[in-house]
Amino acid sequence: MSILVTGGAGFIGSHTCAELLEHGYHVVVADDFSNSYQASMTAVRRLTQRELAVYAVDLRDAGALEHVFASHDISAVVHFAAKKAVGESMTIPLDYFDVNVSGTIGLLRAMMAHNVHKLVFSSSCSIYGDQYDRPIREDDPPGPVNPYARTKLICEQILESACAAHQDLSVISLRYFNPAGAHSSGIIGESPRGVPSNVVPYMMQVAAGRVERLQVFGGDYDTRDGSAIRDYVHVMDVAEAHRLALEHLDDRPGMRALNLGTGTGSSVLELISTFENTCGVQVPYVTTGRRPGDVTSLVADAALVEKEWGWRPSRDLASIFADSWRFQQLNPEGFDDGANQAGAAR
Repeated sequence: MSILVTGGAGFIGSHTCAELLEHGYHVVVADDFSNSYQASMTAVRRLTQRELAVYAVDLRDAGALEHVFASHDISAVVHFAAKKAVGESMTIPLDYFDVNVSGTIGLLRAMMAHNVHKLVFSSSCSIYGDQYDRPIREDDPPGPVNPYARTKLICEQILESACAAHQDLSVISLRYFNPAGAHSSGIIGESPRGVPSNVVPYMMQVAAGRVERLQVFGGDYDTRDGSAIRDYVHVMDVAEAHRLALEHLDDRPGMRALNLGTGTGSSVLELISTFENTCGVQVPYVTTGRRPGDVTSLVADAALVEKEWGWRPSRDLASIFADSWRFQQLNPEGFDDGANQAGAAR
């Protein structure tokens, strides 16, 4: 099967590409490289010893997207491509709605034009908002509190409407909580452009001496130590779940949503302690004010995915840090920006 992976050069996308290649899929990547690197695709090829097709494409460019679909016999799509930083979305909300929502609409139009009826959508726990102090179920009402989360909820609503209008369309929306970590080889991992917006890659840069100290955003949350709580799930578990979702798209048509998480929440201060104990490296930090758009706690009730697929995450927080640190040590400067040559497909 040929799988189109939008945003396939990004953090979760690149790990999912590796997972798919290692399980015999043919992978086609469409990525605009605005927050990723061509070098990550080179690393995926080196890791898997397999080839994949890569196109520099903005999903809002109908002509460029048409070329991708016309060049390959696409069986299904895994849709990651989106802007994803909560804090940034508070300052440039229109960009987030334009890229995330318009890109999804453009992708759906191209899929319909080429009779592609299977989609796995990269959603987010952020759609639930700041209203639950217990593990969150898929049927809990959403309440997004920042533009990024609202774009994800709107995209889910668009997909649900598309499924209602196209009876042969099958969509699985994976609402994952906080993916982190790296491939156990250390060949691929999280390498964002600029200052990381996620705590784990930020922590790795501090531990490596690239950044002086970690900023802990908020010390006055109503939690056990005052810092925000999240459910951290290993990126390779998330990648595996995307592969399984592709295998389950034929179960039934229509739209369905599944949480991906461990069911266990960790505070930011607990993250620091776990990393230091796991890797033996100190992480200096300073507590600052809350970051706009952040919420107190987000922890998954992931019982539904286990019930439907018999699957649960298999890697723990220590594995997340061991693998993240290995990637940091093997790639001290992250992926090489000089390798980012957007242009013709490979």
